[in-house]
Amino acid sequence: MVKMPMERHVAATSRARSGRHKDAAEALPAIVPVSEQAVLVRFGASPSRALIARIRAAVAALEAARPGWLVDLVPAYTTLLVVFHPGTASPTTVRRALERALSRPDGGAPAARTVRVPVWYDPEVGLDLEEVARLHAMSVAEVVACHTAREYLVFALGFKPGFPYMGFLDDRLVTPRRPTPRLSVAAGSVAVAGRQTGIYPVTSPGGWRILGRTPLAVFDPARREPFLFQPGDRVRFEAIDRDAFDTLASTRGRET
Repeated sequence: MVKMPMERHVAATSRARSGRHKDAAEALPAIVPVSEQAVLVRFGASPSRALIARIRAAVAALEAARPGWLVDLVPAYTTLLVVFHPGTASPTTVRRALERALSRPDGGAPAARTVRVPVWYDPEVGLDLEEVARLHAMSVAEVVACHTAREYLVFALGFKPGFPYMGFLDDRLVTPRRPTPRLSVAAGSVAVAGRQTGIYPVTSPGGWRILGRTPLAVFDPARREPFLFQPGDRVRFEAIDRDAFDTLASTRGRET
């Protein structure tokens, strides 16, 4: 066995520790000031389950600590916007607090859920269902089978309260938005645009292609948790018929 001289051993150990510290520092997301009262934390270039989990963990850590300077947290596909009171904390204080939160393991994040969403796929409510089938040279049944065949990841909420941006679609269903948005899209409409799918939480204008409708309340301000979905959730769509839709819708009506 060849022994390493003490000087070389110490130097090698020091370099190894330095390398580990460097790797840990490089693993921290970039923290970018975007205004005098907000910073944007960039976690990566494209959304993934692991990246969304890191964002959820950071949100959980900051909400648990709830520093007095914190105003709001806005998670998105690959970023977290942190809004703070500029009069109660300096940018340096905010940055150090974020670095502490970001250096913790992801175990503090809430466990991801699987949410099953019943959908009535029918031209009566799926106003673009037949058009999407025609665009892709598929039957309506094939479009429905394709849309319900996979599990989707909720990347972020936005546009309207609780609107879930989910992906990614099977390549066979990748469809551009409508050339002209509709002035009114019914709450519960399940739609696709580009590589993503989503559900309109309230009646609103919209340009996504509508495939069907769910009887579930995606947004209910009277609930303890108003939003049905959270970033990081996994979603599976399940096809139902008109009778099941009416039954579930009437049950929801009695509950509210």
